[in-house]
Amino acid sequence: MPQGDKSSYTDKQKRQAEHIEESYEKKGVSHKEAEKRAWATVNKHDGGGKKSGSGRGK
Repeated sequence: MPQGDKSSYTDKQKRQAEHIEESYEKKGVSHKEAEKRAWATVNKHDGGGKKSGSGRGK
């Protein structure tokens, strides 16, 4: 998977990153930096891109 590929993230994770990014941009952070911070936050909370599903994490 190439760097920057977001296909392994769930729709929920993508929405979360989008909302976080918008929040940073409202505070005056550049678009590129806001995007980096948003995905870093999602990764911190969820441990990176994952598909949801029964039996995961066992």
